[in-house]
Amino acid sequence: MSNEVNNLKAIVRTEFGKGAARRIRREDKVPAVIYGHGNEPTHITLPGHEIMLALKRGGDNALLDIDVDGESHLALTKQVQV
Repeated sequence: MSNEVNNLKAIVRTEFGKGAARRIRREDKVPAVIYGHGNEPTHITLPGHEIMLALKRGGDNALLDIDVDGESHLALTKQVQV
C-alpha cells in the first residue's frame, strides 16, 4: 500500500438516481459523494480511469485529493461498489 496522495478533478452533480448514475457510468465516469466534517454531502462525478488507478495504487484506503470547482477536499474511500 502506498502513502501517496492521488489528485483528481471532479465535477459537481445535479442529477441523482439510478438513471443519472447509469448515464454517468456510460461516459466512463464514476458517481461519488463527499461526506464529512459537519458539511453537507457533495455529489460529484469522478473520471473513471483515474479513480481506478488511484484505488489500485492505494488499495482500500486510498488517499484522494479531490478538486471540486477550485476547492480541495482530502478524502479516504469509504465504500467501493463494483
